[in-house]
Amino acid sequence: MNQHTTPIDNTHNELLHSITVRPVSQNDQANWDTLMRQHHYLGFHSLVGESIRYVAESQGQWLALIGWAAAALKCTVRDKWIGWPPFLKSQRLKLIANNSRFLILPQIHVPNLASRILSLNLKRLSQDWTKVYGHPIWLVETFVDPRFFKGVCYKAAGWIF
Repeated sequence: MNQHTTPIDNTHNELLHSITVRPVSQNDQANWDTLMRQHHYLGFHSLVGESIRYVAESQGQWLALIGWAAAALKCTVRDKWIGWPPFLKSQRLKLIANNSRFLILPQIHVPNLASRILSLNLKRLSQDWTKVYGHPIWLVETFVDPRFFKGVCYKAAGWIF
């Protein structure tokens, strides 16, 4: 065990089951932006195109921040996997959202938290997107820098390469 992990116990299990994920209100957006800018290894300027900011919380305490934005215009691996011809891609690209930022706040150290949050967020993302932008999300993507991360939380949440 290292200094950043603690053993799994009932307290952690209770926390994992008490988490809610919700879109950030207009009043909380500046705080979300500031925390993301201060603590995400890439920093933060803005989310591109259609976007929604989320917060994961438990009993009012913010645990993590998630930012969804428009999909990358070109991603060879994704485009080949989907197999849409160019005319369909131009029509359907808006149905893909990019998980452009995901941050567990630095003071939070709970095993399995990241995959739990991703899973909860995905259960509501398409419905929230439809409410805000008038169309659903069919597919999500993200980019993981392998120099720093292995993408384990995404794999645990059911994502595929």
